[in-house]
Amino acid sequence: MNRITRAVTDGSRTRRAAKAGALAAVLAVALPIAACDDFLTVEDPDIINPSDIQSPQGAEAARNGALARFNVATSGGESLFLLGGLFADEWNNGDSFIARQEIDQRTITAENSFLTTANRALHRARLSAEQAADLLKRYSPNAPTWQIAEMEFIQAYIINLMAEHYCDGLILSTVVDGREQFGHPMTTVEAYERALSIANAGLDRISETSAEAALIRYALQVTKGRILLNLDRAAEAAQAVNGVPTDFKYFVRHSPNTTTNAIWQLNNRDRRYSVSDREGINGLDFATANDPRLPVCRGGDPECAAIGVTDPQRDDRSAEPLYVQMLWTTETSPVVVVDGIEARLIEAEAQLREGNSAWLTTLNDLRATVGLGPLPDPGNEIARQDLLFRERAFWFFGRGHRVGDLRRLVRQYGRSPETVFPVGAWHKGGNYGTDVTLPIPQAEENNPNAPRGQLCMNRNA
Repeated sequence: MNRITRAVTDGSRTRRAAKAGALAAVLAVALPIAACDDFLTVEDPDIINPSDIQSPQGAEAARNGALARFNVATSGGESLFLLGGLFADEWNNGDSFIARQEIDQRTITAENSFLTTANRALHRARLSAEQAADLLKRYSPNAPTWQIAEMEFIQAYIINLMAEHYCDGLILSTVVDGREQFGHPMTTVEAYERALSIANAGLDRISETSAEAALIRYALQVTKGRILLNLDRAAEAAQAVNGVPTDFKYFVRHSPNTTTNAIWQLNNRDRRYSVSDREGINGLDFATANDPRLPVCRGGDPECAAIGVTDPQRDDRSAEPLYVQMLWTTETSPVVVVDGIEARLIEAEAQLREGNSAWLTTLNDLRATVGLGPLPDPGNEIARQDLLFRERAFWFFGRGHRVGDLRRLVRQYGRSPETVFPVGAWHKGGNYGTDVTLPIPQAEENNPNAPRGQLCMNRNA
């Protein structure tokens, strides 16, 4: 700002202040004393009182609000879709933020600001859905049952997603009659059981046969199957997804006027994330596999330039290549949260675990839908498991599955963490750490039921 501009600006500010002061003096004289109380009863536009939404219209507004917060908690914000993939082997860090670097390096502190923000978004979406479901039951008793069931889908999905990522000690607080009810730490298994109960309630609730009802029923079935896989109940998981069409998709949509696609924003636009390539010895070749399920270009190459990524370097200007995903190429690209492909992959895992050779046919039938050739049977159980989880990794890239799958490889398949998580030299210096779960954010210590100084019951997979 030059001298003349500064002088004009400061002079205008001074004149405005003087006028405001004079007006305040006039009002102080002109208004009766009783009117002063009005200044103390001004409504805060950011606060919604319970009485404001106790109507069918209010219940509908709460439902829409829950859907908006679910958007932010998934692909509309820097959520576990991104941070979880950074912690695993889907993404690596391309900027200078220490908090992102410690997630990538698997040396995470409970004070991590990015995880704290993501955690709040998850709880807000969960609580919004819980409150919206209650309002719909009370004030819109004739609303379609799938609307309440969708709120239960959101709750079940988010609790499961959190349990896949966090250590034992997850806390699920709630609000009753406008008052916060603090939750207590629970084990990961207890969190999965809570999510399963909510998913079952949603499935039991749906009574319509409309297209909307079918969409939510399928979303709940797939979520239930995912939860049961996490509980090591593969046969039940396969039963849960029976009848879900392979072409089913539940989208989260984006708009420049509401929430944009955060994956596009942080990888394609801001270059703070880069698609990983064999990260930390154990990582998969996401960036260079040339797989149609995950199209990737290198920053500055013609393919990248065609989607607006002309800078060849990451945000931190490091020598590491910038790899850019081409699944979501604009700020408005929708993201699939659950789909029928997941149902088939749940069935394939159940088949593999029971020794049914149909597991490979299930995988190859899915591959054929994107022009990929059939895979041969690798011939031994470990290699078969590796193949199945590789297929899952490419079908689900960037959508919050990878950490849960790596933890299941440790927990259910007997793998050592050092054989599935990134290890060895970290690309910005030093070595990878040993974290296999995300810590409960330190902010949870505001809960009087939370232990101080050690929110995680354990950090095991």
